[in-house]
Amino acid sequence: MNSDFEKRMVDGYNLTTAEIIYHMPDMPHLLQSYVWQDYDIAPEFPVLNGFLHFWEKELDGPLHSIILAEQKLIKADEFLYYTGEYTLQ
Repeated sequence: MNSDFEKRMVDGYNLTTAEIIYHMPDMPHLLQSYVWQDYDIAPEFPVLNGFLHFWEKELDGPLHSIILAEQKLIKADEFLYYTGEYTLQ
């Protein structure tokens, strides 16, 4: 397993998915959908907020709304720490 991924699991990152609804730049009365997904920390969502600031600064198409979902990478009942090695014969 990737050590960066393991660190994120322990640090409380969640898999965050956002459906970003925005106005089409050349036809503002039409809405378009963009799906964004990354690992982020709830409830502050610093990674998503950074992306949204980038969007507003660098991209055309004003934001209309955002639908947010998250899934915990690891839950307390799923994290078990074992010491020792077990072999199957």
